[in-house]
Amino acid sequence: MILVIVEHLQGKLNKMSLEALSAAASIGKEMNHPVEALLIGSGVAAMSSEIPAAKLHVVEHPLLEKYTADGYSAALKQVIAKLNPWLVLLPHTYQVRDFAPKLAAGLGKAFVSDGTGYKVENGELQIVRQLFAGKVACDVAFGGASPFFASVQAGAFRGAEAAAAATIEKIEVTLDASQIRNVPEDWFQEAKRTVDLGSAEWIVSVGRGIKEPQNIDMVKQLCEVMGAELAASRPICDAGWLPMERQIGSSGQTVAPKLYLALGISGAIQHLVGMKGSRCVVAVNKDANAPIFEVSDYGVVGNLFEVVPALIEEFKKAKG
Repeated sequence: MILVIVEHLQGKLNKMSLEALSAAASIGKEMNHPVEALLIGSGVAAMSSEIPAAKLHVVEHPLLEKYTADGYSAALKQVIAKLNPWLVLLPHTYQVRDFAPKLAAGLGKAFVSDGTGYKVENGELQIVRQLFAGKVACDVAFGGASPFFASVQAGAFRGAEAAAAATIEKIEVTLDASQIRNVPEDWFQEAKRTVDLGSAEWIVSVGRGIKEPQNIDMVKQLCEVMGAELAASRPICDAGWLPMERQIGSSGQTVAPKLYLALGISGAIQHLVGMKGSRCVVAVNKDANAPIFEVSDYGVVGNLFEVVPALIEEFKKAKG
């Protein structure tokens, strides 16, 4: 069985948990393992209807009302001992980075973090990880006996879709206040961004092929008529042509839109890491050998300064 630990924050489900469920479903289908979900905290059962899983385990305890690595690890050790999963899969979030290594180490297991994909070779699961800022991809196999622990990178998998109501099973755990040495503080919050590319359904992204900063205005017109968000590769943001919050890639945002339109982007691995979860990728580039075409669903070998105005006119006609 594959057990997905679902994350929530102040009563709201973390959407990265849906991506972890999607990854689990894919692995489970290929390797013939059922997928079950786990919700942990206090007063969290109300969120059960939002979790697309056939079976959901709910762990509630007053000492789990506020997240602590000690509390989660102590409770999850008991749950894992009872359920005996083959694989424990988690979203790669700040919270998971805090408690998962402690949990895995406490059980004498390794934790393979930040997976961008997986492979199955000779019946053995391997987690694909990026190293050296995405320059190298490696396949990591698990050693020893299960349970195995892994987390998946944001945007690496599409979020799981709604399913029939889950069968809910409550699991009792025994916790004592003396086990929890951490003192929780206020919830961590990232600096507020003016744009959340992670939730955008359509993204138009520009690269070096835009040539000059003033040419971005043309792409902004396309974004406006499409109803898309504007993004860029790292060189554009490093040059100050667009703010850093619009950068896609291993050192920027990771996105998984329904449509990703890449204009004048060659397709360096660091950029591909950030947009590989896109459902449909359309690339426009003068170089027919640009790496971006290897991951594109549709490709246009041409001058973006001819293609973009044509697209603007066609979208205007469609709207009119």
